[in-house]
Amino acid sequence: MNLSGESVKEAAVFYKIPIEDIVIIYDDTSLPVGATRIREKGSAGGHNGMKNIIAHLGTDNFTRIRVGIGAKPNGWDLADYVLSRFDKDDEPLILAGYERAAKAVEILVKEGTQVAMNKTNVTAKCEAK
Repeated sequence: MNLSGESVKEAAVFYKIPIEDIVIIYDDTSLPVGATRIREKGSAGGHNGMKNIIAHLGTDNFTRIRVGIGAKPNGWDLADYVLSRFDKDDEPLILAGYERAAKAVEILVKEGTQVAMNKTNVTAKCEAK
């Protein structure tokens, strides 16, 4: 994901997708496990893949859906953490987050970003169960 900006831009150009119609779904260590958060635009928030996408598109004006994977444990390398297997106890929360993200895309297409945000933004770990 760290170098996906070029691919996203090429796909947008090839398929003539307006940048504001692009939706990126990605993992986020700043959200609790399984939490989902939709934003219409904004910074990369320290996520290298998003930095690369923003750099290649030349704007941050596109929708992103973040799925929480929880904070990196002390002593872990970030790359090792995000590429590691999820803890068995967290798997149901992660799956629920993925399902919410997929549903959010459906709602986004049919009803718009604001409605999708209102229906699917879940940030507290207890709500993600």
